[in-house]
Amino acid sequence: MEADDSRESVPTVNVRLWHADAVVLYDWLMSTDLDAVPITHPAQKQALADLLSRFEWAADVDVTACTAQEVSAAQAEVAKDMGW
Repeated sequence: MEADDSRESVPTVNVRLWHADAVVLYDWLMSTDLDAVPITHPAQKQALADLLSRFEWAADVDVTACTAQEVSAAQAEVAKDMGW
């Protein structure tokens, strides 16, 4: 029996993020109730869940093990010079 590789045939996009952005996004996704996030289509919630999953098992840097101090530092770095 062959493995189902249908997900491998789905077109993908690679996105490079600053490490601090990845830490902030992962922390937010982990602490957010996706059922409470305003959406206009169910696929939006699924895409956020898929992004969280990719951070957990497919990222080339382990952002899942960041300490509260590292998250705070990443938030400060991302917020620096925002201008809004």
